[in-house]
Amino acid sequence: MQATLLTLTSPLPQVKEASPLAETLLVVDDEDAIRETIAIALEEQGYRVLQATDGRQALELVHTSERLDLVILDLMLPSLNGLDLCRLLRREGNTIPILMLTAKSSETDRVVGLELGADDYLTKPFGMRELIARCRSVLRRQQQSQVSDATVLRHGELCMFTQECRVLVRGIEVNFSPKEFRLLELFMGNPRRVWTREQLLERIWGSDFMGDSKTVDVHIRWLREKLELDPSSPEYLVTVRGFGYRFG
Repeated sequence: MQATLLTLTSPLPQVKEASPLAETLLVVDDEDAIRETIAIALEEQGYRVLQATDGRQALELVHTSERLDLVILDLMLPSLNGLDLCRLLRREGNTIPILMLTAKSSETDRVVGLELGADDYLTKPFGMRELIARCRSVLRRQQQSQVSDATVLRHGELCMFTQECRVLVRGIEVNFSPKEFRLLELFMGNPRRVWTREQLLERIWGSDFMGDSKTVDVHIRWLREKLELDPSSPEYLVTVRGFGYRFG
């Protein structure tokens, strides 16, 4: 165990309470001790974690899971190895982010994994802090990519021109502050998804934000005043009690 994966000798940052709205990660590794250690560390950070011991089981979980945000994939697996699984998913058109793990450290192995469609690469042995940081980075890039892919976002009588930083509300251009604009862009790029205050703070204000989480509620109220015909009975920005906010 010590030769393959660093042990958790120091506390991990930002330990969060598990939430049903948390991003779902799939950990694929045939070494039980490594897989379970990674799963525990990620769960302590508030993620939902699924586990698979080989490539075939991982493929089935990818196909059947209602939500999957990231695959942490070991290279050396029985049944179907990590490279073949990555290749198969990309041939299917599946764009789920993949963070590849391997004991191999040669440049050729890293290049092959990345060329097959892996989003990042981490060589064993590694520290758990680095793994968590890599996961956050991949998830953040994926979210930014999803939002930036569309230059025009439409929903009902709202139309956002993302590259021009313009929003039309019922045909009338409305001005938004930078934070309001980024919040609305995130919501419109992910309709029906529920966001907690903590998730919105991390996405828009950054993980180093030290202010009150109530700032999210204030900005939501300002957005409603600009978007809704009746802010007290919102059509676009809806409160999901006990969880957070969703768009539409």
